[in-house]
Amino acid sequence: MGQQYQNINERWQAFIKAQKMFFVATAASEGRVNLSPKGMDTLRVLDENRVLWLNLTGSGNETAAHIQENNRMTLMFCAFEGNPVILRLYGRAVAVHPRDPEWGDFLSLFPAIAGARQIIDLKVDLVLTSCGMAVPFYKYEGEREELNTWAEQKGESGIRQYWQDHNQISLDGRRTDILEK
Repeated sequence: MGQQYQNINERWQAFIKAQKMFFVATAASEGRVNLSPKGMDTLRVLDENRVLWLNLTGSGNETAAHIQENNRMTLMFCAFEGNPVILRLYGRAVAVHPRDPEWGDFLSLFPAIAGARQIIDLKVDLVLTSCGMAVPFYKYEGEREELNTWAEQKGESGIRQYWQDHNQISLDGRRTDILEK
């Protein structure tokens, strides 16, 4: 049976830390809903109502575009091993860019990963669990290294060019503000 919580208690913080993958969902007022799987060592629970997610360069930048207009965000975690559970964190998010004053302090919480483009700061206002009994078991075999290799080969200037060419506009034509305003 699902339960609601007003914060991320110690039990759920430990559950989140043990997960190798999570999902991010956002939507603007109109247009497409974005739902993306995420992995690597890119998530930090700062306290019982605040989470940081290191957003890496990718093919699109929908999350950044959406939260400028409608800052609602949901993070979802599924137990692929052990007891069945689904955990969702609901809240309001802002994007912190490399040009922002808090970037350095936030970035220091993560390992060095080439291609970091934003840190999403999520203020959690609801934690919801559900049973997860239909989620199949999966075995974790390791991290994929392709994104790291690609970003390292591009280098800082190559990544900025990629942002210029591919990460400024969402699928629905919204600006992402990836580059300086």
